Amino acid sequence: MGFFQYLHHLDKDVTLAINSLHCTFTDYIWMVFSNREIWYALYVAVLVFFFVRLGWKKALIATLACILCVVACDQFANFTKDFFQRLRPCLDGEMLSRGLHTLEGAGNLYGFYSAHAANAMGFAVCSWLCFRNDAKYSYRYYGIGIFIWGFLVGMSRVFVGKHFFGDVLAGYAVGLLFGWVIASLAGLIIRKAFPPSVSPSTPSQAQ
Repeated sequence: MGFFQYLHHLDKDVTLAINSLHCTFTDYIWMVFSNREIWYALYVAVLVFFFVRLGWKKALIATLACILCVVACDQFANFTKDFFQRLRPCLDGEMLSRGLHTLEGAGNLYGFYSAHAANAMGFAVCSWLCFRNDAKYSYRYYGIGIFIWGFLVGMSRVFVGKHFFGDVLAGYAVGLLFGWVIASLAGLIIRKAFPPSVSPSTPSQAQ
C-alpha cells in the first residue's frame, strides 16, 4: 500500500470515528453550524462593528479584505474539487456500508477541500487581524470566540457526513493562509494610508 493510499484509508477511519459521535441533540447542533445562511447575521454584525471601532475608511478596507478572503477561499475550493475529484463520504459506498451517519443531502460530487471550513477559518483570521488595526484593544476574546466558531463550522461538515476529516483540515489550512495574507495586505494599506499621528513635542521652558 502506497503512502497516499494509506493516508486515504486512515482519513476514512478517522472520519468514521468522529462521525459516529452523535445523538439527536448534537445532530441538531451540527446542522446549525453547517447551515451557511444561519451565519450571515454574524458576518454582517462583524462588518458593522468594523465601522464602529475602526472608522469608516479603515472599516471599508477591512470589509473588502474579509469579502475578498471568503470569495478566494470559496472559488479556490471549486478548483481543487474539480482537480482532485475526491468523492464526498456520503457518496462513497464503503463509507456508507461502514455506517456513515448523514444529516444532509449529497450536494455536488466532490469534497476536497471543505469550502465551509476554509471560508469560516479565513473569515475568522482576516476579521481578527483587521480588528487589530484598532490600537486601543487587542480583541483577544473576539479572537478566541471567532476561532472556536470557525473550528466548529468545519467540524460540522464531518458530523453531517459531507466531508472527510482531511477535507476539513485542508480547508482550515487554506483559510488560515488566505486570511493571513489578505489581512496583512489590508493592514499594510491601512498603515500607509493612515499613519499614526505624532504628537508635537512640547518645548522645554527656560529655567
